[in-house]
Amino acid sequence: MTQREQHLTFWLVILALLVVVLTIFRDILLPFVMGVVIAYFLNPLADLMQRRGISRGVAAFTLVVVSGSLFITTMILLAPVLATQAKQLATTLPGEIDRLRLSIESLARARFGAQYPAIQAAIERGFADLQAGWTGSIGAIASAVLSRGLALINLVSLLLITPLVVFYLLLDWHPMLNRLHALLPRDHAGTITGLTEDINDAIAAFIRGQGTICLFLGLFYAVGLSLVGLKYGLVVGLATGLLAFVPMVGWALGLMVAMGLGIAQFGADATHLAAIAAVLAAGMALDTAVLSPRFVGEKVGLHPVWLIFALFAFSYLFGFVGTLVAVPLAAAVGVLIRHGMKLYIASDIYRGTSEERGKL
Repeated sequence: MTQREQHLTFWLVILALLVVVLTIFRDILLPFVMGVVIAYFLNPLADLMQRRGISRGVAAFTLVVVSGSLFITTMILLAPVLATQAKQLATTLPGEIDRLRLSIESLARARFGAQYPAIQAAIERGFADLQAGWTGSIGAIASAVLSRGLALINLVSLLLITPLVVFYLLLDWHPMLNRLHALLPRDHAGTITGLTEDINDAIAAFIRGQGTICLFLGLFYAVGLSLVGLKYGLVVGLATGLLAFVPMVGWALGLMVAMGLGIAQFGADATHLAAIAAVLAAGMALDTAVLSPRFVGEKVGLHPVWLIFALFAFSYLFGFVGTLVAVPLAAAVGVLIRHGMKLYIASDIYRGTSEERGKL
């Protein structure tokens, strides 16, 4: 076995062991993954405070306390309203779907006239499937919540362990990176460091950039849809904003849900429906023209199809934890694939040897 083959075997074994460990412990990883994500988001602030003369420990403690206080305050202010709207939506959604069906049937009857009976059966069948799917989804969500998602032990560990993880990661961030750098193979340390910097840029663009965009858009949509009078505007708006990490998909889902609820609530009132559409369109325009270029740019470098595949794949393998880490890991894999493509194009496998090129 050549030295290159030995190195490749070593790293493949390490990768396999890592996957096995993550699979075994995936049900208890949530507090630690959340801690890493939050620490990664807050680390630039800790660095800034340290440069201003504040000790690292004080900076880490202050950031944990302030961010925890903001989270608790937000929950105190929003959680009752969100819980009420979510409960009402879950309870009344079958009725809302019926009202939406009646509104669409009325519009179709007025639009198609004598041709309406030909499409009535398709409309009723579609809404029957929608109601059946909603009932199944509610059962699946309830089962997931009771089995693992918000089980008491997980909730307590999330609230107690995550702040500790954030504090110690912020405190030891740079020493940990230095220790990892010291363990890199010396012959390839420069290449690996360059790759990790590219990966860091891609992940930072998502966690810090896209995370900020999601929070801003969630507030924008929630306030906008509530102001135009949509009954469940706060829940729908926040959900649409938080789903903005999937390009176009989150926005499209939010638009369909908001317009569906709008038709069920306001019927064919063009003014209200136009106002709902205008809020979603304004958020999309703001994201495209201002927020994404400012906070993300081209650093993530993920094609939307690859992004959607990563979300499905990692959520299937690791559940909710996989959903949290899907895009950062996909960005890291994308950097490695692009580096591999550069090596391939520069290699004799792609270019051929001089003897082979001479025969052509």
